[in-house]
Amino acid sequence: MTLTERDGAAGARGAPDGLYGILAGFAGRAAATAGIGKDPVNLPMIRHWCEAMGDAHPAYRGPDAVAPPTMLQAWTMGGLSGHTDRSSAHEELFVLLDGAGYTSVVATDCEQEYLRPLRPGDEITFDTVIESVSELKTTKLGTGHFVTTRTDVRAGGELAGTHRFRILKYAPAARRPKPAAPEIADTKPAARPVRRPRPVINRDNAGFWEGVAAHRLLVQRCGDCATLRFPWLPGCADCGSREWDTVEASGAGTVFSYVVMHHPSFPAFTASDDPAAAGGPYAVGLIELAEGVRMISNVVGVPYDKVRIGMPVRLEFLRADEELELPVFRAEGED
Repeated sequence: MTLTERDGAAGARGAPDGLYGILAGFAGRAAATAGIGKDPVNLPMIRHWCEAMGDAHPAYRGPDAVAPPTMLQAWTMGGLSGHTDRSSAHEELFVLLDGAGYTSVVATDCEQEYLRPLRPGDEITFDTVIESVSELKTTKLGTGHFVTTRTDVRAGGELAGTHRFRILKYAPAARRPKPAAPEIADTKPAARPVRRPRPVINRDNAGFWEGVAAHRLLVQRCGDCATLRFPWLPGCADCGSREWDTVEASGAGTVFSYVVMHHPSFPAFTASDDPAAAGGPYAVGLIELAEGVRMISNVVGVPYDKVRIGMPVRLEFLRADEELELPVFRAEGED
């Protein structure tokens, strides 16, 4: 996340006169010199990262694998035992900030620049410099200083990338007391109908929702290797191609897995034309379509405690409100 900065007033809590002049003097000082990555670039770490991120790109596996570029910082991290190569300047800066009352910390954003790919076996070294300390800033979290460090990451002595990391060291803002509840008349305004949350529609999945509006369940098909994929993605996870078209699902499927939602209750998910769901728990299924891909949706037309793995289901479209239709799956044989 990126915190919006705005200038704070001079003399804020814990900010003695002249403190910023001292803090600004840390800009350009080394935070770590000749740091050494605890492990060389390696395939197990790449595999764990890709599994966690859901990234199956073929460039990150096999004998010619490279590391995902966004792993740049991972090779320099100290782990639970931390770093032993921090400079005294880094510690002095944080002692000053803590002593001035800026005892809380939050990471705000990072920037990375990639100059060459990292490959298994690369030995990592790095240098970190305190690039800047901001003037006093006030954010919604509180008042403090943004500290930016820049790490130059090298493989075999060659610069491979740069990682800028920015944090806010701040004094938490005082919580405002809640205003007393005003006296209200006995007459209550009519309650507005509770609507389901809107799906996030972007350029990568807009075609799917256009299909739903036309009562068609569209599945992406890779234009090169013909692999079907769902949910919609900008590229093929098998071959990396960005070429694709669509096929219309038949609507037949089976319950591959499911969960039953009990709490917290949310009125929009009980305001359904499905009597089995009204006023109580409801089933959310992972549906395996006849085409071989899987999608998450509601299982309707049967009590939640009667849903079973392997149960055949059939696609239908639920009118949630005047603007929104959703694909759901009705248990076969149910009216």
